[in-house]
Amino acid sequence: MDREKRDKNYQQAIGQVVRRLRRDKGWTQNKLAEEIGTSQSAIHRIENGGQNISLELIQKLSAVLGGQILSVNNTVSQNYLIRGGRELHGEITINTSKNAAVALLCASLLNQGTTTLRHLARIEEVFRIIEVLESIDVKCRWINDDQDLEITPPKKLNLDAIDIEAARKTRSILMFMGPLLHKETKFRLPYAGGCTLGTRTIEPHLRALSRFGLKVDASVCSGFYTASVEPDRRSMRPNWQNRHHIDEVKHPYPPKRIVLIERGDTVTENILMAAALYPGETTIVGASPNYMVQDLCFFLEKLGVRIRGIGTTTLRVIGCHKIDTNVEYSPAEDPIEAMSFIAVALVTKSNLTIKRAPIEFLEVELEVLKAMGARIVCSPEYYSTNGHTRLVDLMVHKSELAAPTDKIAPMPFPGLNIDNLPFFAVIAATAKGRTLIHDWVFENRAIYITYLENLNARVELLDAHRVYVEGPTSWRPAELVAPPALRPAVVVMIAMLAAPGTSILRNVYSINRGYQDFAERLNRLGAKIEPSAGL
Repeated sequence: MDREKRDKNYQQAIGQVVRRLRRDKGWTQNKLAEEIGTSQSAIHRIENGGQNISLELIQKLSAVLGGQILSVNNTVSQNYLIRGGRELHGEITINTSKNAAVALLCASLLNQGTTTLRHLARIEEVFRIIEVLESIDVKCRWINDDQDLEITPPKKLNLDAIDIEAARKTRSILMFMGPLLHKETKFRLPYAGGCTLGTRTIEPHLRALSRFGLKVDASVCSGFYTASVEPDRRSMRPNWQNRHHIDEVKHPYPPKRIVLIERGDTVTENILMAAALYPGETTIVGASPNYMVQDLCFFLEKLGVRIRGIGTTTLRVIGCHKIDTNVEYSPAEDPIEAMSFIAVALVTKSNLTIKRAPIEFLEVELEVLKAMGARIVCSPEYYSTNGHTRLVDLMVHKSELAAPTDKIAPMPFPGLNIDNLPFFAVIAATAKGRTLIHDWVFENRAIYITYLENLNARVELLDAHRVYVEGPTSWRPAELVAPPALRPAVVVMIAMLAAPGTSILRNVYSINRGYQDFAERLNRLGAKIEPSAGL
């Protein structure tokens, strides 16, 4: 029994390395299977530790993946060795949005035709959703020098084969509910994962989707959301029998009015996807008008869905009976990535040009920074490839910053974006004076700001939502495990870039979830970051 357990642990360890090397190359399981002459299901078993693997196969995998699968006294996690205190220079082009990408991948399930997503972000979060899609028999293929993703659905989804491990690593799996309720009468989804940011209920999703007949049992400790759909509530059909007058016949698709109890991005996206295949009118009150929701709306319009009120908190949606079209769409650039590089420039006291920044989702942040003394110049506006989102190039100059008079806190769009708030903590640490950061949305995220104390920042935690940060900071290097949340992990990395000497940031998967080639792109600006990984 002990030997069987050791063999199983060995297989799982090998599978983890194969999965990481494959993801580092940006390959799908299908692509790797083609390269070594096997099936996608075999790669799936290997990566999940369910396949006996020979030395010959290990050598073949090592050759095509370009990395050593077996080594000694290393760890599967990836780490960064950062030589900080360097002034950066040059220009960086912002990639397309992570949060739009995952929503569009989920929305592709609505379409029976082929969906092609242009310039899709090649990040871990996207790879996880692709793995889930492939496991249920959706074909995903990178094309055009691996810049675009082509998605072709099967006639019938194989939900019984869903990749549970990949699904549980992302909260985006919740957005399968909206499309699936039109395709299945019963289904199960693994519990959602993602960043560790305290308790995040899915009650707003379940409450709103129940208007389309979805019932979900999330109370049983099975690790799954068990869903069933009442077809008569999903789409009301005419009842002509025993009717004496046309006025007595119910409208086949009566209008739905859904009031969201939480102005959340993913819940709004979930309802939009459910409404897309409901031919009547759905009014969503209290909708999020955030950037990823707008991108989803523009995509749905290309599928034939009619939407009024895009960019406001009230959306009116007239869906389709069926969606079967070949469609191409380019998501807009990521305002959170743009804010990340703004923070890099200000904290390292560097001159950087940030190209293709979505200005309408950064205006409040830029005003706060300018009030703190940041010298940032905007180019004339132009449009993103999607034809809707306004972009600018930002020239960020070395600046002497001062703490703001008022606290810094997020608000729903068009306010300061909740995902941009952590960057203000590391910026405040470089500013003269005391800044109050109030993260009222998430229960635990403010606590992660205290990681900066290890790099000599002065941080006073008032409670789970509020911290004082006092600057300026004489940064010093440190060795830390990255916080298990995307933006706080990047904040620690930015501080390490400013700290003279050598820092080590361990287990950076949380950063790779949301940023494509982040270390490599920083190195092109003059940073010195060396990734290291192994078994």
